[in-house]
Formats: sequence, structure tokens, C-alpha cells
Amino acid sequence: MSGGVFVFKVNPYRPGAGLMPTYLAGREEDILDVEQLFEALSYNMPVQSVIFSGLRGVGKTVLINRLQKIAEEKEIFCRHIEVEERDDFISQIASCAQAFLRKVSTKEKFKHLVQKPLEAIKSLVVSFDPGNQTFSLSMQERELYKSGNLTQSLTEVFTTIGETAEETKTPICFFVDEIQYMNSKELGSLIAALHRTNQLGYPVMIVGAGLPKIYRMLSEEKSYSERLFLYKEIDSLPEEQARRAIEIPAQQFGVSYTEAAVARIISITKGYPFFIQQICQVVYKNMEGNLIELNHVEESIREFYELLDVGFFRVRYERCAQSDKKFIFAMVKCGELPCTIANVAKNMHKSVSSISTTRAQLINKGIIYPVRYRELDFTVPEFDGFIRRLEEYRHWSAEDRL
Repeated sequence: MSGGVFVFKVNPYRPGAGLMPTYLAGREEDILDVEQLFEALSYNMPVQSVIFSGLRGVGKTVLINRLQKIAEEKEIFCRHIEVEERDDFISQIASCAQAFLRKVSTKEKFKHLVQKPLEAIKSLVVSFDPGNQTFSLSMQERELYKSGNLTQSLTEVFTTIGETAEETKTPICFFVDEIQYMNSKELGSLIAALHRTNQLGYPVMIVGAGLPKIYRMLSEEKSYSERLFLYKEIDSLPEEQARRAIEIPAQQFGVSYTEAAVARIISITKGYPFFIQQICQVVYKNMEGNLIELNHVEESIREFYELLDVGFFRVRYERCAQSDKKFIFAMVKCGELPCTIANVAKNMHKSVSSISTTRAQLINKGIIYPVRYRELDFTVPEFDGFIRRLEEYRHWSAEDRL
């Protein structure tokens, strides 16, 4: 309040799931590489698809959203798909393909190209039931869609829309987020469909993103996936880029940071983009004046962790069953991450084989991922710190020492 008038303070930092920051730091090279692929695609040339992988909070969704905007500016037909655990990828891809056909059919001279891919989409939707992963066809449909095979049906959709894309000079790019939630059947079919479409020279590509385990998922499904995709790992920001992510958003409002304040933020966040946005938002909200100093950062740390614990960590923790939580506690007790599954089993006083089901469940839920042979880590940076702050963990740890 100033003289009885409310003064609104614009905060330039935007923590949130997939929210575009006012300044996107450290991804220029990745953007340029994919932009060159878009350039080739816009000339109706087939290109490699791209897969980004990384932990939660590194900005994968932000990056693919920025890339989608760039692709749309090049008049590439784009659609965003977020895969969820409820197995709805097939219906989403069918909907995206239909949207493409609606777009090209608005021009009279292209209407005749739509029927063939429409039939392929109908085959896909009728033949595949995402609820129980089965195909249910009537006798008449069985004759029309006798393949009854997800890979063949999805390949038919991709190749027919690819052919239409080539003839109408309207290239296609699907942006697929959270790929790790795709089941094996869907993922294998998608890889095969994209592979065949590329072989035929059609301008269709995918830009995907997911947790680190997606590399193994892709290679296990199809050995040729390594040649089909350009893999890019997204990590925390190096020091200079982290500094830019901190300082540049505030500069537009005439606010600057001291060296000590910047160094402390980088130390706390370890360069993870989401953490930078979150702590800077808190610091900026709490300070007055136009210079952010070390004491402003120190005074905001508690609020920063409280926000992370409630809005970032706990939502993932609460998805875990009690057996999952004990597994997580045992990982944290190892002290240093990644940890071996043998040490986890030791901390749980169980055999490795007896905890393998829980391990698989946590991987499927996207809570942990295999780093190297028989080693595990959390998909969420600093998740072990959150666990240590939990009274439930401290109680478990105390009981375990008795």
C-alpha cells in the first residue's frame, strides 16, 4: 500500500509445469539444431525425429512448447500430445490425424486426398480398445480391417497422412510429452509407423520428451530406433546460463542482483531451471528496492523449500504405496545417489529379488529410474532432501536403528 493505493508488483519469474519463463536460458543450441530439421521438413523432406530426456524440472516441456511455436511459424502442422497413464495415446494420435485432414480438406483441390487416411484412422479407432489393450471387431469390420493389429493400423495412419502431407505440401510434426507413460505395445507401434513413414520419404516427424528411462524403452522396443531418433539429454544449466536465467528477467524492471546473491541461488538450485524460477519468484516478491542481496535470498530459503515440498515433491510422494515409501526411504538411507539395488535391499533387510516388484512399480510411476546396471536414482532433483525433511522418514529411520 502507498497512500491508500494498492501497488501491483509484476513478478518476472514463472515457476510451474511447462510454463514458459520470460527468458529461456541455456537451450539455444538445442533449439537451433531442431530448427534446422524444421527447415528441411518445411521443404517436404523426411528428417530424423528428436527425443529429449531429463529429470523433472529441467524444462523439457518448456523446450518442446517453444519448438512447437517455431514449427508453426514455418507453417508445419503441429499438435501437442501429453501421454498419461490411462493409456489414451492411440485416441489422441487419431484425433491429431483427423485435425490434420480437416485442415487440408478446407481446400477444394485437396478434398479427394482425405478419404484414404480417414479410412485408416477409422480402422485404428475401431480396432483398438485402449481400455483393455484388445481389438474388438464385428464380422463385417473383421473383413474390412482384417489386420486387427495395432502396428499395422497405426502404420497405415502414418503413411496415409504422410502421403497427404507430401502431396499438399503440409508437413507434420507431433509433439509428444511424457513418453515414459506409453505402454510397450503403443511405443513399439509408434516407432514402426514412424520408421515406415520415413522410409517412404514422407514429411512427418515427432519431437518427444520424457524421463531418462525412455532411451532404454525405445531401444528395447526396436533396435533401429537409435537411427530413427536424434537423442538429446536436457540437464541442469551450467553456471553462466543459470546466472542469465536469474538476472535477465529482473533486468527489464530495473532490478539487479549482487554476486553473492546469484552465487547463493545457483548453490541452492544446482542450476535446475524450475528451482531457479521458484526461488527467484519468492526472493523477488519479498524484496523491496532495486537490488537483491544475499540476505534477501537467505530470508526466502525457508519459503522456497515449503513451496517445493507442497507443490513439487509431495504430489509425487503421495502417489506411492506404503511399500514404495519404504523403498524410497531405503534409497535415501544409502546416503549417496545413485545407489545400488543391493544396498537398498540391505537397508530394507530384504533380498534383492523380493523388492524387484516395488522397484518396477516406482520406475513405472516415474519416481525412480535405472542409471546404470543395477543402480537407481530419483527422477526428481533433490527428492532425497525432501524425504529427509519428512517426519515419516525420520520415524522410520529411528525405528530401523532400534
